[in-house]
Amino acid sequence: MRALIRALCLIVVVILAVGEAAASCQAIASRPTPLPQLASLAPLALAKGEVSVTFVGHSSFLIESPQGVTIVTDYNDYIRPRTVPTIATMNVAHTTHYSNNPDPRIKHVLRGWNPTGSGPARHDLAEQDVFVRNIPTNIRGWDGMGTRINGNSIFIFEVADLCLVHLGHLHHELTREDLGVMGEVDVLMVPVDGGATMSQDEMLSVIRDIRPRMVIPMHYFGPHRIERFAQILSPHFTVRHSATSQVVLTRQTMPDPPELLILPGY
Repeated sequence: MRALIRALCLIVVVILAVGEAAASCQAIASRPTPLPQLASLAPLALAKGEVSVTFVGHSSFLIESPQGVTIVTDYNDYIRPRTVPTIATMNVAHTTHYSNNPDPRIKHVLRGWNPTGSGPARHDLAEQDVFVRNIPTNIRGWDGMGTRINGNSIFIFEVADLCLVHLGHLHHELTREDLGVMGEVDVLMVPVDGGATMSQDEMLSVIRDIRPRMVIPMHYFGPHRIERFAQILSPHFTVRHSATSQVVLTRQTMPDPPELLILPGY
């Protein structure tokens, strides 16, 4: 009987270990074929002062402005809307965060790293009613060894009188200079995987330094991790689960006290 119990326990441990191994960027990035794309999203008729944010999945969001400018964050070949964006931003962490062959119809492709390797990437883009800039960040190797200085970026989007910040595949806390360049943040898109980027406690420290009015989590690989992150933030943020992956925001509807808005995805 004891031998049977030990065998059953071993099976459970193996199943859990496989589940954890699958919940990582590398596991998704190593799949031989792209993941299915989302159905086409019809452009919204947004009023002045409104911005739409749709969680496409993983760390990709579709952001839409009142004048019809569309942005896809961490644009890649695996997870993307069928809508061809005006602007695509990328990070170099894994192939689920960038594409070597972006759609040629994209007007602006903004890489979070400098492909020439000569200094950091610098972006300061104005496109109709949208302004985009970046803050270079460092990135470690997937095996935890070595650091690529200025290998990634945080992207900042100013639209509809709001400041939206996508932290990308962030691997370290921010400096006072970083926070000064970032300025006052309304909406912060945060990776909450707890390991591939930073621990959830470390990410809480980053959030408290930035002091956004709304946090939208991403890169969370399933309900267990997102609920654990919600527990960590609940003493500081109101937690709200959205029934849909899309939300329309305005300055007037920014929450007070600050809010953790969980959009369905993974």
